[in-house]
Amino acid sequence: MTIPTRQIRASFNNHTIRVYQAYNTAIADSALQNGTFVSPPFKMERMTWIKPSFLWMMYRSGWGEKDSGQNRILAIDITREGFEWALQNSLLSHQTDQYPTKEAWLEAKRTTPVRIQWDPERNLDLEPLPHRAIQIGLSNKAVMLYVNEWIQKITDVTESAHRFHQLVKAGEFEQAENLLPSEVKYPLSVSLKERLEM
Repeated sequence: MTIPTRQIRASFNNHTIRVYQAYNTAIADSALQNGTFVSPPFKMERMTWIKPSFLWMMYRSGWGEKDSGQNRILAIDITREGFEWALQNSLLSHQTDQYPTKEAWLEAKRTTPVRIQWDPERNLDLEPLPHRAIQIGLSNKAVMLYVNEWIQKITDVTESAHRFHQLVKAGEFEQAENLLPSEVKYPLSVSLKERLEM
């Protein structure tokens, strides 16, 4: 079955959806201790990107082995209401036909707290696939809601990421595939699909 170019795939249940972030040890330990992100060391004023795709997070963080402040991988379960609020209050990170002029797009950008990027999904070798994975950038009000209301649980999955990498390096692709988190199509309303240009 061919996956559409733009489709949100995620691990979710009736109440929550799982997203991933990578941070340095100070931010990760603080978040795990407090059950959410606190400032300091987390910077509330910065845009923070959440990603439902496990393999895209592995690509971005180099399996949690990059020495770039992204050595700890966190799985964050947030409310589906919060996730869909973010989508409803989002803007694609580049100008589209929804905004006929650059000025109109820039005005929308100034007043919209969430950015959306569609980047190539990755396989176990972290090579790009034809379909896309969604990245959701939260700023301003969206960050405050994320930290104070949406987050339900934070899990450190760094060791799991390292184990996956070892299996991939050993050529044990079938075993690695079987251990991957189950990510399936996330149901969206017609209006959200239109906003995300799906």
